[in-house]
Amino acid sequence: MIQLPLLDPHAPDSFPDPRLALEQPNGLLAFGGDLSVERLLAAYRRGIFPWYGEGEPILWWSPDPRCVFRTGRLKPNRSLRRQLAGKAWRVTVDHAFDDVIRACAAPRGDHMGTWLLPPMIDAYRQLHRLGHAHSVEVWDRDKLVGGIYGVAVGRLFCGESMFSAESGGSKLALTTLARLLHERGYPLLDAQVANAHTLGLGAIEIPRGEFLQQVERLTAQPGHIGSWAAVDPTCGLP
Repeated sequence: MIQLPLLDPHAPDSFPDPRLALEQPNGLLAFGGDLSVERLLAAYRRGIFPWYGEGEPILWWSPDPRCVFRTGRLKPNRSLRRQLAGKAWRVTVDHAFDDVIRACAAPRGDHMGTWLLPPMIDAYRQLHRLGHAHSVEVWDRDKLVGGIYGVAVGRLFCGESMFSAESGGSKLALTTLARLLHERGYPLLDAQVANAHTLGLGAIEIPRGEFLQQVERLTAQPGHIGSWAAVDPTCGLP
């Protein structure tokens, strides 16, 4: 029988050591608690994230290995450049966070995204209002065709989800975000758990121990809290 620690509802910073997470299912660490701003930021500062489904308690994870993007190495490839040739797409930052997270939560053909339940959406919207969560949006005129969002803690960016309404939309959002992060001194974009899609985009897997060392170092550095809407996203365009 699996026995997991139950988080103290009155202590947002009461996470166990992520190195104690289960091997099966990979990375499951604890359950319970809440999705308050304080608890979520405390989790991300320790390399922990929430992920649970309808009818489940809040589950907290820190898998081994960890999937990450090196922001300085993620650039638009030749295929994406060809795909975008002739398109009059534009990119914004923190202009439509609510629209991006709702699009990420919408049902998909691969059945992914259903973990973004209303309490999760409300929690990340609150993080955004307080300047901790950010989005990159890709537009074809006034239509949102792609986007990505995540949480910044110190100089670490924790990617949460992305979507594409037209081919290339999420890839452009991702590569734009990576360029912005690299130029702002964020070397890592956490992608949590690897899959064929993220690995195909250039993500790599690193041991959890190495990731946690990077988390400790990066989250101790001063970040950029507040809206990123004034950032010029054109530096990320191919």
